[in-house]
Amino acid sequence: MPQDASGLEAQQKRAGLLKDQVRLLKRKDCDRHEIVPIQGPLSFEKGFFIVIRACQLLAQKNDGIILVGLAGPSGAGKTVFTEKILNFMPSIATISMDNYNDSSRIVDGNFDDPRLTDYDTLLQNLHDLKEGKEVQVPIYDFKASSRIGYRTLEVPSSRIVIIEGIYALSEKLRPMLDLRVSVTGGVHFDLVKRVLRDIQRAGQEPEEIIHQISETVYPMYKAFIEPDLQTAQIKIINKFNPFTGFQSPTYILKSARELTVEQIKSAISDEHIETQEQTYDIYLLPPGEDPESCQSYLRMRNKDGKYSLMFEEWVTDIPFVISPRITFEVSVRLLGGLMALGYTIATILKRNSHVFSDDKVCVKIDWLEQLNRQYFQVQGRDRSVVKCVAEKLGLEGSYISRTYIEQIQLEKLVNEVMALPEDLKTKLSLDEDLVSSPKDALLRASVDRVALRNRHLKRVDVC
Repeated sequence: MPQDASGLEAQQKRAGLLKDQVRLLKRKDCDRHEIVPIQGPLSFEKGFFIVIRACQLLAQKNDGIILVGLAGPSGAGKTVFTEKILNFMPSIATISMDNYNDSSRIVDGNFDDPRLTDYDTLLQNLHDLKEGKEVQVPIYDFKASSRIGYRTLEVPSSRIVIIEGIYALSEKLRPMLDLRVSVTGGVHFDLVKRVLRDIQRAGQEPEEIIHQISETVYPMYKAFIEPDLQTAQIKIINKFNPFTGFQSPTYILKSARELTVEQIKSAISDEHIETQEQTYDIYLLPPGEDPESCQSYLRMRNKDGKYSLMFEEWVTDIPFVISPRITFEVSVRLLGGLMALGYTIATILKRNSHVFSDDKVCVKIDWLEQLNRQYFQVQGRDRSVVKCVAEKLGLEGSYISRTYIEQIQLEKLVNEVMALPEDLKTKLSLDEDLVSSPKDALLRASVDRVALRNRHLKRVDVC
């Protein structure tokens, strides 16, 4: 006889091996078994093996098709997780709910609206699979925003079918599912991964993607997806860092040692270019991150009247600071959307730079106005070249293996860099009478977006 849930949970806590952490329980509403919910979130790798084990046990106990719902927010890693399982168990079948999008139902470009899914076709496909029939699964083209055909899906030999999508644990699907799995990450990494994915898949511009996330994706997640994820029997946290895949990071050696312009010119190519730059860097702290330990700030830069958004994460390999980075040109209006997603301003840094660059390396004299300090940076893609130029400049023994934001945190200089420079107020068109701090100023930019988002949520009526 099956054990009761409390006994199984106690046994689960004592279990040491992964295979022993999955226990079955007979469902009360039908003559099928399901797994006892795993207590606490699992890592991506551990969750993978637990899901494999659960599928195997369910296939042994239950007749017919084993339906697995795998849900999570955009960019969390659902597709990667599903492909990993498929590689391990090639005899399973997968269905992406993205292919059931009905473009005729798109409202205001919101691809995350639950009403967009053609549930009639999806549910009919699942019922037919349960009856042993082959089905015609739609094929959706994101660049064309339309259904372009169908593919034939037969009942797999393993009898296991994974349904993957942001609404794969929705109320309409849950009664049919034998196993419910959620995959989540964090707002920041999910944002980065969603931007990179949609650039490749749909050809969208980065600003358009982030605007869409703040206006529709995140509100839809909080209102409709997050509650469904609470019903998952296996909850997986994907801590994959998208920056680890960047193959061309910037290597930086930094020093406060005094140098002359002549010294710099003698250390680099005669074909170098000499320029003057003024930049404002607004460092945005991702939601839920500790400002004292965060290493993945989102940086918005104003330079020459243009704004760019930098996805970056730095690591230290003494004496180098290594920074994988992707930069997109955006408009200042994007700040409001990011603030609506929960990002907060940590630092606003004004920098005047005298730049010397050739085709291999860049040497900068940085003057940090608010801190009244000067630094020298040698930057480049080739680590050995950066090191060679720094040695020619005589910087050995004086390296500072910290980024500017790390120095500000370490030396507790936040107040000095949170004073909004007068010229930045003008650039951002801020009303000084209504602003008491940079954070207040930039938070004001998000008010209209938040109000719009709330109005949208009130309009949504899920049938």
